[in-house]
Amino acid sequence: MSYKVITRCFSSLSYVETFKKIRDRPAYRLYCAAILGTGYVAYNQLKNNKAEMKEIMQLKNYMADPITPLEQLEKNKDDMKTQMELLIMRIQAEFCRALEAEEDKAWEDEKTPDEYDFDNDVFLISPEAKFQVDRWLRKEGGGGITCVLQDGRVFEKAGVNISVVSGTLPPAAVQQMRSRGKKLENAELPFFAAGVSAVIHPRNPMVPTIHFNYRYFEVQDKDGVQWWFGGGTDLTPYYLNEEDAVYFHITLKNACDRHDPTYYEKFKKWCDDYFYIPHRGERRGVGGIFFDDIDAPSQDKAFKFVTSCAEAVIPSYLPLVQKHKDDAYGYSERQWQLLRRGRYVEFNLMYDRGTKFGLHTPQARYESILMSLPLNAKWEYMNTPKPNSPEEKLMRVLKEPLDWLNLNRQQTRSVA
Repeated sequence: MSYKVITRCFSSLSYVETFKKIRDRPAYRLYCAAILGTGYVAYNQLKNNKAEMKEIMQLKNYMADPITPLEQLEKNKDDMKTQMELLIMRIQAEFCRALEAEEDKAWEDEKTPDEYDFDNDVFLISPEAKFQVDRWLRKEGGGGITCVLQDGRVFEKAGVNISVVSGTLPPAAVQQMRSRGKKLENAELPFFAAGVSAVIHPRNPMVPTIHFNYRYFEVQDKDGVQWWFGGGTDLTPYYLNEEDAVYFHITLKNACDRHDPTYYEKFKKWCDDYFYIPHRGERRGVGGIFFDDIDAPSQDKAFKFVTSCAEAVIPSYLPLVQKHKDDAYGYSERQWQLLRRGRYVEFNLMYDRGTKFGLHTPQARYESILMSLPLNAKWEYMNTPKPNSPEEKLMRVLKEPLDWLNLNRQQTRSVA
């Protein structure tokens, strides 16, 4: 709500006879000013406290109990480790519920009330697709909550994980961080990591796959605690729909622009470069945003930015699911979907830093790390799409990423 909205509401009241009588009284302007002033103060207070209010523990709404003991979370409410754990618990639950709602709707759409044969159907059990919730702990410290939905009407496989882990960094992980410019000197490096990660493989080839991951890291070195955030959201369609790609990128840009107008363009390029399969010479999908090592301008502002990005996942993806889940497709479209999933597997196992970090972490839980892999995929020798086919149209974009929002063209116009 804004000042303009409030004034429009009062303007509309001028058509009501009773209000006209009140308006003519001497105290009317003072009365309205008091209402507007109180509303403005309340609105600003709500806006300033929005992020803090959201992460209040809501145990009944989470997929499982938090990994960190409740008394520890309550004792350290202002600690970023607590704030991040509560954020990823909330994001996981909201996303899982949204996907389950799509499955429920798909089942409801099978029949209308008039089509039921109550003598027979009343005894049939509805085949629901729900998330299997697996809360696990690791001996070295922390644990996670793995939520996987399989064989649904809309989603062939959907995995939404959170992990909250601590311990000592393995040498391979330390080397990886140093290669990114982290100045880590101690041989023994205690760490804390919390993140949410999801990969959704739809059944219909016309619905794209989405991946997102948002994480927070702390490392204890001789000079104190180093911290940073990382993450991103990206879209992998099997058939290119330019309108969908533009919508997806606009939603992410809006989330970025609330914090820094330079973020989207920078993180969009980072995403295009990161999700690249060198041995194939192509990107995994049509991109999105990706970033790592975010430790500025402050911890609180970086956390709010990550929160906005994570909250943008549902509005960026669910409309695309609803738009295409009932689209027609045949055998050839399904085979192309399976081939593209093979590329997804190649990237995740060979190049994805998060997967490699998880596999190198002591006491790693491989079932949760590999939940991103699809139920079904396929590799076909020397597959080449036919010229000017829908499949070839997608491949052109995967080899040469597009500026979906024409930002560079707009900048050129403004300079001219």
